[in-house]
Formats: sequence, C-alpha cells, structure tokens
Amino acid sequence: MFRSLSGRNYRIWFAGALVSNVGTWMQRTAQDWIVLTQLSDNDAVAVGVTMALQFGPQLLLLPVTGLVADRFDRRKMLMLTQGLMGTLGLGLGVMVLTHTATLLSLYGFALALGVVAAFDTPIRQTFVSDVVQGEHVSNAVALNSASFNAARLIGPAVAGVLIAAIGSGWVFVINAASFLAVLLALRFVDPAQLADRPRAKRGKGQIVAGFRYVRTRPDIIVVLCMIFVVGTFGVNFPIFTSTMARIEFHRGAGEFGLLNSVMAIGSVLGALLSARRDRPRMRTLVIASAGFGVACTAAAFAPTYWSFAVVLMFVGLASLTFMTTANALVQTTTAPAMRGRVMALYMAIFAGGTPIGAPIVGAIADAAGPRWAIGVGAASGFVALAIALVWLVRFERLRLRYDADSRLHLAVTHAVPIVSPRAARAALRQDLSRDEAVADRSSSV
Repeated sequence: MFRSLSGRNYRIWFAGALVSNVGTWMQRTAQDWIVLTQLSDNDAVAVGVTMALQFGPQLLLLPVTGLVADRFDRRKMLMLTQGLMGTLGLGLGVMVLTHTATLLSLYGFALALGVVAAFDTPIRQTFVSDVVQGEHVSNAVALNSASFNAARLIGPAVAGVLIAAIGSGWVFVINAASFLAVLLALRFVDPAQLADRPRAKRGKGQIVAGFRYVRTRPDIIVVLCMIFVVGTFGVNFPIFTSTMARIEFHRGAGEFGLLNSVMAIGSVLGALLSARRDRPRMRTLVIASAGFGVACTAAAFAPTYWSFAVVLMFVGLASLTFMTTANALVQTTTAPAMRGRVMALYMAIFAGGTPIGAPIVGAIADAAGPRWAIGVGAASGFVALAIALVWLVRFERLRLRYDADSRLHLAVTHAVPIVSPRAARAALRQDLSRDEAVADRSSSV
C-alpha cells in the first residue's frame, strides 16, 4: 500500500505536500463559511461564485498551464507557485483579522488564488512521476492523488473546528504557514535523483499537440467525460455540507466541521484502498461512480443530522475512490512527454466545471432546499456510470452472457477493429511492400 514511500525523495515530498494541501482546503472552507455567514445572508449562490472564482482559471488558462508543466523545471516552478499561494493566504488572513474584508475583496483573493493554482495543479500532479521511477510510479500516483483528495475532505473538517474555536482569520494564517512545509520539502528533495524526462520543445503547435494526443485516446476521453460530470455537479461538498448544517439542521460551525470530519473517515479509507491496488482499473471507476450516486441519494433523504453524518462517510469513500482512480488511469497511461498537458486538461475539466456547476447547485439549494442540491450530485454519479457503460458496450463489447451453469453474467470481449475497404487495401499494400523489402534484403545478403 505504501511501497513508493521507500524512496527518500518521495517521502519528503509526500509529507510536505500533504501538509500544504490540508492547509489549502482549510482556507477554501473558511472562505466559503465567511461568505455564507458573515459577508452574505446565508446566500448559497455567493458560495458558488467563490468556488467558481477559485476553479475557473484552471479552465481559462488551460492552453498555457500544461505546456509550462511539460517545458520548465517542475521543482523550481512548484517553489514559485507554492510561495505565491502562501503569500496570498497570509494577506487574506490579515484582512479578515483586521475586519476590512468585504465580499468583493474576498472574490478578488479567490480569483488570484485560482490563477496561481491553475499553474500549480498540473505541475504538482506530474511532479510525482519525476520523484518516483520504475514499478512504483502507479502506486506513487495513487498516493499523490489520495493525498490531494483526502486533504480536500480532511482540510474542511479541521477548518470547521478551528473556525468555531479561534475564528476564520487565523485559519488563513495557519494555511499560509502550511506552505513552509512543502517549500522545505522541495528544498531537501535531491535533484540528482529526479527522473530525466523529455521536455516539450519550443515552437508552434505544442499546445495543440496535447489536444491531438487526447483525441486519439478514447479511453482517456471517457474518463474525462465522467470526471466532468461528477466534478461539475457532484463534488460541491462545501455547498452540500454548509447548507445542510446551517439551513436544514440549524447547526453551527462546530457541527459543520464534524460533518466534514465524518466524511474524511470514508475518504481516508478510499485513499488507502486505492493505493493498495496494483493498478487502476475501469471497473473500479464504474463501481465508484455508482456508489457515489447511491450514497448521495441516501444523503439527500437522511432524516436527521446524525443519519446524514453517517451517510457522508460513504459519500467520502465513493468520491475519493472515483477521483483517485480517474487520476491514476489518466496519468499512468499517458506518454511522459504529454503528461503535463494531459493532466492540465484533466484538472481543468475536473475543477474548471465548478464555475458552471457550483452556482447552479447553489441556486437549487436556495430555491428548492439543500436536499435537492444533493440530489443533483447523486444524478451526476449515475450519469457518469451511464457514460462508462456506453463506452464499455461500444468499444469493449460488454455483453450479458450465460455461462455453462446458465447463470447470467457480464463479459467483456474486445472487438476486432472495423476498417473500411479502402483502409484494408492500404494496409494490405503496406504488408506486401514490407514483405518485398525483406525479400530483397535477404537476396542481397
């Protein structure tokens, strides 16, 4: 489960990145909470706008961020982006502590953090393949993804407790301090032990090359479609948990933090199970998307605060399994020279859909109630499941079959590629030409 941690560089990087990721999600949770309770009158749409500003730049800056990850020294670029994010977090903390923060100023900080994160995310996601080499890459990718996504759910849990204990302003200051951990980790990572990787060449067409590569990979395209649906309409946990705690169950910041803590239990379990697998599989992604839909449906119908909290554990388990498996599938099957651009596209689709989904989900929570908003999240899991099944039926020939005991089961039979007569004749001519060339060489010898 933790075999990639046997390497010194990866141990250092993993520890620093985990601390920094937790701090980042603590800050985002504190932002959402003060927007909902202090800077607006329980306005879920305002929370959705904040999330949109945080994640929108990943979509808008997509053509540039992936190429930066493939062309420049990732270690040095990470030191720059992490330092900038820490500085912005400190500035926001000072504004909140001095009571000078307004809704518009917070929107500005969220946008600035989103711009820096747009460059940081693909670099950080692909840096793991520089730190770890050989047979441990798949496990390291899974652990790296598990660290990021577990922090996505552990950070809000810690933030909820700290908001109730010391206030939102100090949460931002603590987040700024957390970036020192990853900066120290990058300082002590040995550059001589990092993998030599092909870098993107200077010149025209390098950005377009990433899109062309993805277009030739239908297996990556189906994962991107699934992650877009769930990332846009399903992974809006700040809206779900904050509105259910505040509006549906009439609870405060402490209970809000507890909801995220319970969800984190399932998240950690999902992360460990993902890291334990020898490699990511499409069937795991299918099961996780179905489980996410079922868990969100149960959460939407939960009658009490405590039953809702219990169901959230399964929401965390399914969501983190889904996100970790999707990330590992894309990253481990992508050519190293294209990994930065493909992962930038992946993260842009995953997080960049938030500007679309978060305001919509927030508006549904305001108009129809938080339970209907969670119902949208449940629907996203089932839609992702349908996308995967259609792809499996069409490209992998998934069929219902009877075995020798007349039991009905699913079977996957890879189909023989269907080609046009013109393509078949061209392939035949190539084979004949190759055979003639081989014969000529043999005769000359």
